[in-house]
Amino acid sequence: MDGTDPRAPRRGSAGTGVLEQERSSVFGSLGDGPWQAVVHNDPVNLMSYVVHVFRTYFGFSRARAGALMQQVHEQGRAIVSRGSREQIETDVQAMHSFGLQATLEPSGQD
Repeated sequence: MDGTDPRAPRRGSAGTGVLEQERSSVFGSLGDGPWQAVVHNDPVNLMSYVVHVFRTYFGFSRARAGALMQQVHEQGRAIVSRGSREQIETDVQAMHSFGLQATLEPSGQD
């Protein structure tokens, strides 16, 4: 681990938009990485909080974060990122630090 706070948004220096570029490429087609981060439904967190976490950490639009939250609520789970194992481990750890239930799975498990 590199010692950075996993709850901090993954941004480039001086607001270069690296996060937005990474996430738009991931969520334009959900990416093609071999690993995926899955957030699971829980009876504890408010839906508005889950939307806040998705917007804060992943940089999703309000609409995209809301759609993923609804999927978690209605289907019990949603894939929130795909990529390398290291990237997804970081994402899962970040979701845990926000109090959300998340797992790392090989892609194709959806």
